Amino acid sequence: MAKPKYKRVLLKLSGEALEGDQGFGISPEMMTYVADEVYSIHELGTEIAIVVGGGNIFRGIAASSYGMDRASADHMGMLATVINSIALQDALERKGMPTRVQSAISMHEVAEPFILRKAVRHLEKGRVVIFASGTGNPYFTTDTAAVLRAQEVHAEVLLKATKVDGVYDSDPMKNKHAKYYKKLTYMEVLEAQLHVMDMTAISLAMDNDLPLVVFDLKSKGNIKNVVCGEDIGTSICASKN
Repeated sequence: MAKPKYKRVLLKLSGEALEGDQGFGISPEMMTYVADEVYSIHELGTEIAIVVGGGNIFRGIAASSYGMDRASADHMGMLATVINSIALQDALERKGMPTRVQSAISMHEVAEPFILRKAVRHLEKGRVVIFASGTGNPYFTTDTAAVLRAQEVHAEVLLKATKVDGVYDSDPMKNKHAKYYKKLTYMEVLEAQLHVMDMTAISLAMDNDLPLVVFDLKSKGNIKNVVCGEDIGTSICASKN
């Protein structure tokens, strides 16, 4: 069996990653695929925390651009992440993985409240912990929440699973001449304003020296390969050395 490079990781999934090819909502096939991928690192003994977005159901920034109050729109987006988290929990538990959902917004009937010490204890016991509701505050994205939670639980790396195979200077789906980056520093991402994560998330990762790996979720086995130390996707850290 392959030997994992990391003992504890945080996996960031976009809401769009869960919609598969249907363009909206939650794809049961994609959810099963994600559960299989997570299981592949769970059986290695790696401790796994997950932050999932809500863009497949509701995107606060898009709604606010149409005149909705930003705080209200963001709270709706947080609730969308709870729906995704519960769906992901069900898929993971059907694979036999013990899972807990912790929400930054109190909703005791469907999720535990976010309590850091409890989250760390779950991880130590081999449970997958899904952090829902972002940071619990409007104006902060789930990318920022992912970096924050990764720091809080002392994850060794943040794995950002996307629809493309790494970081480009523009959307490779729209621009076939988009430049691909294999390695980047935090400052390069900030200076070039590359759309890997929002600037707050990148700044927070830089301040705490949290390494990031951006890779293609749909390439089967990629999560396991990254956790085992293979050179997959784009790595972002303090220096290229």
